[in-house]
Formats: sequence, structure tokens, C-alpha cells
Amino acid sequence: MPPTGQADATSSITIDAAPQRVYELISDPGTLAELAAEYAGFRWLDGAANATVGARFKGNNKSGWRRWSTVATITDAAPGERFAFDVTVEAGPLTVNGARWQYDINPTDNGCTLTESTWDQRAPWARILGDLASGATDRARTNQHNIETTLHAVKTRAEHTSR
Repeated sequence: MPPTGQADATSSITIDAAPQRVYELISDPGTLAELAAEYAGFRWLDGAANATVGARFKGNNKSGWRRWSTVATITDAAPGERFAFDVTVEAGPLTVNGARWQYDINPTDNGCTLTESTWDQRAPWARILGDLASGATDRARTNQHNIETTLHAVKTRAEHTSR
């Protein structure tokens, strides 16, 4: 279930591909890393091997020379409809809320509309540290730009490649 309130960044794109095809792209953390702007790679945690509710993966992120990692827990995995995960940052014994990332797929006559949204769930002090680590002085604007970049990359991949 998405957080209450408006997303901090969101955008939609129409894709001439089946909802299931788009879901396959966004629900594979490896493929998503190829298509996303800051997200650069992953590894499954706790013996997980695919995108199911409760599965966790460590995400590697980059922006210029900056690098950081997060832990994502999949909260929604409805093929052809929605894929979402909550991100935390683990620093020793401390786990800090990060963000929720959500991808909603709505069928159209010729394919689907994909909407990507994010909600910043960090405490104020964590926002300051996170912005320093990532170099983003306006995280909402950075995420908006990154979402638009990612959506265009998903569209291109979905429309121009088959499995």
C-alpha cells in the first residue's frame, strides 16, 4: 500500500507493449539497474532469487563520483499491475527509512501506461546526511529527473526488444 499523501516525484509514460512485458522489465532488479538513472546494480539478500513480496536486495547507487548502497524490501509484486519496494539504509545496527518506489501499470488499447512514483520517508536529519552522500541538493527534483529518464529507457527497451 502506498504511503498517504502525494508522491515527492512521479511521472507517467505510454508504452506500446503489453503490461506483462513492462512488468518483467521493472520487476527484475538487474534489468532495472540497466535502465535507471542512479540505481546501478544489485544482489539478492537472505537467499532470495526473484521478485516476490518480502524479498530483499541490496541496491548499489551512483551519482558522478559518489557511491552508496541501500536495502530494498519488495512490498508489491502484482504481475502486469504494480511493483514496489521500500528502501532503507543500514549503518551497523541502525536501519534508517529511505523511500518507497512504486511502478503502476495500467492497460491501454495499444499497450499500457507506466507510472513511477517515489515518497521520501527519511527523517529530517537523515535527509541532510543522504543529500550529502548522494550530492543531491534537491532530492525531489533529482528524483523527478531520474524517473523521467528511467521511464524513457523502459519504454525504449519494452518497445524495441523481445524477451
